[in-house]
Amino acid sequence: MVKYQDAELNDIFSALADPTRRALLARLEGEDALSISALAQPFEVSLPAVMKHLNVLSDAGLITREKTGRTVSIRLQAEPMSHAMQWLSRYEHFWSERLDRLAAFVEAAPDAETTAEPAQSSKSAKSPHPNAPKAP
Repeated sequence: MVKYQDAELNDIFSALADPTRRALLARLEGEDALSISALAQPFEVSLPAVMKHLNVLSDAGLITREKTGRTVSIRLQAEPMSHAMQWLSRYEHFWSERLDRLAAFVEAAPDAETTAEPAQSSKSAKSPHPNAPKAP
């Protein structure tokens, strides 16, 4: 089962890695279903290229296709993305901790600058930077 989950996550992240595929999913987000031609219309790529992107999304389980007569409708399937979010949430504490430390550093930085500024300005008046232009 672990191998299946790894393969599923690989397919999901691989599908989401491409900006065109993410844009296709974003178009489906606000719609119940779209035909392939309607979905492909705003993109400056060929219909066969869009079909290849849709195959990748379908293989990852992120979309479903339903054929009614000659029209194929595409629907968003968001459930597999929740699997990816669960996997990501296991590692969230790594970046949250670092962002918290960065925020604390940034919040403390203005205080350090205001107290350090007079010392720097008096020091710079005594010994100018070696590359500073000389006064006339």
